[in-house]
Amino acid sequence: MEYLFLLVTSWLITPLKALVSIVMLLGFAVVNTWYERKVSALMQDRIGANRASIFGLDLAGLVNTIVADPVKAIFKEDFVPKGTSLFLHNLAPFLATVPVLICFAAIPFGPPLVYDGVSYALQVANLNVGVLFILAMGSLAVYGCALAGWVSNNKFSMLGALRASAQMISYEVTLGISLVGLLAIYGTLDLNEITAFQGGTILRGALPAWGIFLNPVGCLLFFIALMAETKRAPFDLPESESDLVAGYFTEYSGMKFLLFWLGEFSEVAVLAAVVTVLFLGGWQVPYFDITTLSFAPHIGALVFFAKLSLLCLLQIMIRWTLPRFRFDQVMSLCWKYMLPISIANLVVTIFILLVQKEGLPW
Repeated sequence: MEYLFLLVTSWLITPLKALVSIVMLLGFAVVNTWYERKVSALMQDRIGANRASIFGLDLAGLVNTIVADPVKAIFKEDFVPKGTSLFLHNLAPFLATVPVLICFAAIPFGPPLVYDGVSYALQVANLNVGVLFILAMGSLAVYGCALAGWVSNNKFSMLGALRASAQMISYEVTLGISLVGLLAIYGTLDLNEITAFQGGTILRGALPAWGIFLNPVGCLLFFIALMAETKRAPFDLPESESDLVAGYFTEYSGMKFLLFWLGEFSEVAVLAAVVTVLFLGGWQVPYFDITTLSFAPHIGALVFFAKLSLLCLLQIMIRWTLPRFRFDQVMSLCWKYMLPISIANLVVTIFILLVQKEGLPW
């Protein structure tokens, strides 16, 4: 009987964790939408979303964000341009959104939960190549953007798709190279082992062994490249309303338009989660081992989501602080500056690691 219980539990635990993971990610996407609507208004001394209310309460714009906008999108007419494929037109939003949701499956958001002698990882997919999985899934989102622009039968959408393809593929090069040096320090691609590594300290206990202190230049380059991957301002050239109406999803309406937005705001949360795990210690608390506590998974998850929320807020603040770059400036920043700096940072990092390994004098 006990074996049957364990067998059924093992079958149910993964779908349950997947459901919880998706709900959490979509919840952060909603929070990011609220940040975009209300926090940006506070930054710019505007009122922001305040029209929709329930019993006279707008709840600081939450009714607009959580209730009014989704209901409006659901009941809007689904417009499809003439002379295009309905199947491909419907497929593009899913290609742009689903890979982002899958990325979150590899993120460990807390230490293992032990119940009745059985350990359950707070992670949907415990992969020993978690970093490669996230990079691979993240790179698939470009197909959704490219397909949306091409199938829309609209020159502005096509230009937006070309911009998205060029921008995302270009910054993926810097993204990967900026990460190699840090992975050489960790010596693993497993996100759980990376998080455990950051539980220690460096400089005789002065600083936590977080990636941001181990490789600060790589952290900065990685964060900028990931922001460019999300296609958010100042890197929002693929959907620049002043140039291209709405870019690659100009010809999308209703829930399909909202699905693109949901993918973007989910991508902001995934970016924050990846940076948290790789550079900010994940669920680790500096100078304190929370795994010694009986409620460690709860504390660890709270710490992780607090870091994630702050990074999401930081991205929104950057988005509403910096003006949009020109497209040639976006490309120049990547190929002329960030890529050479990332290669130089990699060379210096590997040199220092080799010196330390061989015990050579400086």
